[in-house]
Amino acid sequence: RRLYHDDAYVRRFDAEVVAITTWKDQPAVVLDRTAFYPEAGGQLGDRGTLGGVAVLDTQETDDAIVHIIAGDAPAIGTTVAGELDWARRRQHMAQHTAQHLLSGTLLDRAAAPTASARLGESALTIDVARDRIPDADLAAAEDLANDLIDDDLAIRAWFPSPDELAAMKLRRDPKVAVDVRVIAIGDFDFSPCGGTHCARTSQLSAVRVIGAERYKGMTRVTFTAGRRGRAELFSRDYVLRSLATLFSCGPAEVPLAIDKLRRDADTAGTELTALRGRLAGMVVQQLLVDGGTGPVVAALPGDAELLRGVGAKLVAAGRDAILCAPDGEGTTVVMFRAPGSSLDCGALWKQLAARIGGRG
Repeated sequence: RRLYHDDAYVRRFDAEVVAITTWKDQPAVVLDRTAFYPEAGGQLGDRGTLGGVAVLDTQETDDAIVHIIAGDAPAIGTTVAGELDWARRRQHMAQHTAQHLLSGTLLDRAAAPTASARLGESALTIDVARDRIPDADLAAAEDLANDLIDDDLAIRAWFPSPDELAAMKLRRDPKVAVDVRVIAIGDFDFSPCGGTHCARTSQLSAVRVIGAERYKGMTRVTFTAGRRGRAELFSRDYVLRSLATLFSCGPAEVPLAIDKLRRDADTAGTELTALRGRLAGMVVQQLLVDGGTGPVVAALPGDAELLRGVGAKLVAAGRDAILCAPDGEGTTVVMFRAPGSSLDCGALWKQLAARIGGRG
């Protein structure tokens, strides 16, 4: 008996152990009744405890719900107390309901029917059968979803009669022919689903679309909601305020401050390139005072870019260049071969690597 079908808010229950089995070589038990939801429909399985033993996951086989445990299984016939990891289940309910709501608004505002959804540990995604959804359509779908959250709509989960089911306008076709369970979000969305859901839309807090990308000819929409959404919002707010403090401005002015910093960096980079070029020219003048024709071998203070600049100018003067810049962590080596030279850079490199411990 699936207690979550009767009441998704049951978090503690008693049940009898009716079978002991394994799931991927881990011990597992089957109960005569359970409030643990098994992974299905894009929603992850519940965790919690059974008789004080940790339930690591909940899965479904062809004929049973199995509770994967960390420890010794209780004996068959034993009555055990089950308790859900409620914070996890509560978030799963919020994000599953948010997925239904957003799928409905994506269809309504963006003409984008849902093909599949995944409510994972690290990301919540909806794949919709439309390529290249305009940002304005995504924003309209998000706005409608949050308007419906503000409306505090009641959410109902039940098994309608065949006649009642036939009269409904479901957002998608059911995957089973009998015992079809329907989730109704007010009068806005009716979808067949066996998962756990909130009782009212206001319990979602908010829905936020945080990304959209093309995926296999469709669009993958990434979103967040519930406790996860609040945590991400608070985390980003902390980062934004930290940046505002760093730039001595208000949070709303951070983008302008970063843009100014980028422009200043571009200007400084242009000036640095010019100065590095002038310095390379001066270094080359000093290195060519010998008037020779063989390779120029030198250790220079500077970075790899300066070495490249010096090497390029030496090559332009018809000289091979073997340059290095030692620092506290190692040595940067740059080789240039002038046109017509017989210098074997590869062979020389192997010798250097063997001597100073480089790889390439």
